[in-house]
Amino acid sequence: MVKVRRPTQAGAFYEGTPDPLKQQIEKCFTDKLGPGKLPEVAKTYPKHVIGLICPHAGYMYSGPVAAHAYYALAVDGKPDVVVLLGPNHTGVGSGLAVMNEGVWRTPLGDVEVDRETANKIVRESRIIDIDDSAHRDEHSIEVQLPFLQYLYNSTFKIVPICFLMQDVSSAREVGQAVAKALVDKKAVIIASSDMTHYEPQESAERKDKKALEAIEAMDEVRFQSTIETYNITACGHGPIAALITAAKILGGTEARLLCYETSGDVTGDRSSVVGYAAVCFMK
Repeated sequence: MVKVRRPTQAGAFYEGTPDPLKQQIEKCFTDKLGPGKLPEVAKTYPKHVIGLICPHAGYMYSGPVAAHAYYALAVDGKPDVVVLLGPNHTGVGSGLAVMNEGVWRTPLGDVEVDRETANKIVRESRIIDIDDSAHRDEHSIEVQLPFLQYLYNSTFKIVPICFLMQDVSSAREVGQAVAKALVDKKAVIIASSDMTHYEPQESAERKDKKALEAIEAMDEVRFQSTIETYNITACGHGPIAALITAAKILGGTEARLLCYETSGDVTGDRSSVVGYAAVCFMK
């Protein structure tokens, strides 16, 4: 019997049925804060994109920013495996937790977990546990899947890794293990994170600019230090540090900021915002 991780955010963070969900995703792409047009998946696979940073709020808030990242991915063709790194907001489960078998279900269908790659990452890292409980109610990875399914249907596999521990040494160890497991694979790594939470727009933009400069420098130690020094409440800083680490090992030479907006740019209320960034790591 196949293990199924059922959606927790369908009908909440994103539409709960297939056609409205596809329409919602298309609206994210065509939105004035989005790329402004629908993506076309490249038939070839030039493999310039190593990884992405994507936000994970409700699609009405962060969907257009996320669409910039997925537009860049579509232009790069179709990966066979997507490693999804997300923060653990629930506090349930192991400090670093992977699900290594089964499928993840969304209104757009089921996506298979890549057992071979997941187990290789566990072997290489020695600090990641196989633990489904950390993923059961966590939204940070789930909300990336409909975008991927919109582009590729369910013709790719995933490895979901949930971070409760987000210190820089753990993040680097995960990044190194992921890179070793992905050598010679058609793969992309997605770090799921929102940026500053619930501060005035001016403060959020100022802090997030410092964090994004460290990301663009591809310096995970500087990035984590910036997070701590300026008390930047980016929820997925561990996944981002792991992605920076892996991207450099896999030949990444550039981290390009594609889009930065806040919830205030969507709602007009700039008194207490959440920052959203889309970043593409390329070689």
